[in-house]
Amino acid sequence: MTEAEKLEFEILEKVQQLAALRRAESDREVPNYAFETTSGETSLLALFAGRERLLVIHNMGQGCRYCTLWADGINGVLDHLEDAMAVVLVSKDPPETQRRMALDRGWKFRMASHGGGTYMAEQCALGEYSNYPGASVYERKGSKIVGRGRTAFGPGDLYSPVWHFLGLAGLSEADWTPQFHYWQRPKKLDDGGENIIE
Repeated sequence: MTEAEKLEFEILEKVQQLAALRRAESDREVPNYAFETTSGETSLLALFAGRERLLVIHNMGQGCRYCTLWADGINGVLDHLEDAMAVVLVSKDPPETQRRMALDRGWKFRMASHGGGTYMAEQCALGEYSNYPGASVYERKGSKIVGRGRTAFGPGDLYSPVWHFLGLAGLSEADWTPQFHYWQRPKKLDDGGENIIE
């Protein structure tokens, strides 16, 4: 067994230890924050949609290619996650901007906007960053909401497999940056190129 393989097994054990520590954490009550959706105002409690648990994906918004990468990956396993709990993606973008982004990416998420307000300040801040990407899991206990787990997203984390496949190929985050789209328009279009949207 190589040193890399040994380390990988150690990391898998640590991930299991991390999950056990999260299960053992005590509840922390959170407010019933307000959000905006394309259907109007809603609340954190309403986002549970009758479920006991809610996964909230913290997305920085349409201007972040990295957040788009994570959301694309989570969208691929959304059906599995929604079997276990309610899922919603939140960002500071207005609901209409979120809707256009979701249509462009093929996202199936329910989406809500915190508008850069209190939710972002209290739930998305990390260190010196006021709007850090990541995720939180909340649990509904009657009319009370408690935080069950919280994490940050970043290159090399446990939540986007892209970084691990790049690492397997010997590439680091300095070697590759995610893009919104990878197709590039050819210089000459066989259809004449009329009505191209840049």
